[in-house]
Amino acid sequence: MKTINNLLSNCRIVWNLAINDFKTKYAGSQFGFLWAFVQPIVTIIIYIFVFQVIAKAPPLENDFPFVLWLIAGMVPWFYFSESITNGTSSLIEYSYLVKKVVFKVSLLPIVRVVSSIFVHLFFVLFCIVVYIINGIYPSVYYLEILYYLICMIALCIGISYITASIMPFFKDFSQLVNILLMIGMWVCPVMWNYKTILPEKYVWIFRLNPVFYIVQGYRDAFIDHMWFWERPLGFVIFWVTTIVIILIGYRMFKKLSIHFADVL
Repeated sequence: MKTINNLLSNCRIVWNLAINDFKTKYAGSQFGFLWAFVQPIVTIIIYIFVFQVIAKAPPLENDFPFVLWLIAGMVPWFYFSESITNGTSSLIEYSYLVKKVVFKVSLLPIVRVVSSIFVHLFFVLFCIVVYIINGIYPSVYYLEILYYLICMIALCIGISYITASIMPFFKDFSQLVNILLMIGMWVCPVMWNYKTILPEKYVWIFRLNPVFYIVQGYRDAFIDHMWFWERPLGFVIFWVTTIVIILIGYRMFKKLSIHFADVL
């Protein structure tokens, strides 16, 4: 696949641009890149206060704290949301590179997705620390977080190719993406436990959502202690869906790329 070849053959360029993207995003502020971590931390604290103190959410099965379950799902969602947001605006923010004939424009969405990894790794560590504070120590299942991170990168690149392709022609599209992401947090679901609310006959609809597979995977690593190969159907559905999204996204991107420099 050309997308994978692009990433492998230009990995050094992508990595250097991703680091530069992360640094320059907060270069003008006094506290620099620290702001990248503040908003998600505040968001998590607010949700902990709402569900633990105000709503007094009851524990899940086996008396597992709801707040810890919630954090395990929010960590991958933060990465997905930030990657899609950044990937969507990649051509707009790097318009000066789009107009350079010698630069591979197809790398830009990948760069924005990769640059979001730094914050994500911090929050994986943050989640581990919170679990340790609550008496839950790391296990060998944490290793599969790397697999689910690869899943998320692949999915985000495919979606970003689609959204980034539309953005130059419809500048308000980023607002629509933000709305869809806000709805997506509830649809995935990240904020509520489908096992206790959703009838079993409707669960298959949610399993078709590739983000559902990733969120569930992080919870498998942190909470349920299940390997990804123990969910073979989910594995097949996710990768078939993701590969189709990547193929559609890359083809769409390449077809419209000849017009990017004219509209930016």
